[in-house]
Amino acid sequence: MEDFLVESKSKMQKTIESFQNNLSKIRTGRANISLLDHISIDYYGTLTPLSQVAAINVADSSTLTIQPYEKNFSAVIEKTIRESDLGLNPVGVGDLIRVPMPPLTEERRKDLIKVVKSEGENSKVSIRNIRRDSNDELKKLTKNKEISEDDERRFHDLIQKDTDFYISEIDKLIDLKEKDLLTI
Repeated sequence: MEDFLVESKSKMQKTIESFQNNLSKIRTGRANISLLDHISIDYYGTLTPLSQVAAINVADSSTLTIQPYEKNFSAVIEKTIRESDLGLNPVGVGDLIRVPMPPLTEERRKDLIKVVKSEGENSKVSIRNIRRDSNDELKKLTKNKEISEDDERRFHDLIQKDTDFYISEIDKLIDLKEKDLLTI
């Protein structure tokens, strides 16, 4: 049964990690290379992550630089970034591509906060689904007389404590990201 709890907790932790990864992609006005993590380039007929076809660096707090490993991919990289949903406008300077981070308007900040809250709610739903699945499994074990009803109640309580903990972690992450977005 301890394995059962560890597995449930592990799934909830993976949900938190996924949420943190999604939050890192929401830009806050500062240059961050993780912003381009989901960009893929058509590299000889295969969609390849940008980080595998170019070196990405932070030039300063508001500029990313991209150095393609092959010079002939500069135009493709620029076009792909420009067409992405990030609202960025890359500029080619010789072999180097500079990606300035435009300042966020108040309206855009509020929109991004809505996106953060929506992502957070999706993660909370995912954690609640893990709790539901775990509780269903406990009911099956009790019905099959593999565990007692007392054990079932005890494990329900432990799973609920884990659920409450991870949901509060999501709330903390949402608050941090919201403060980060509102900081000018």
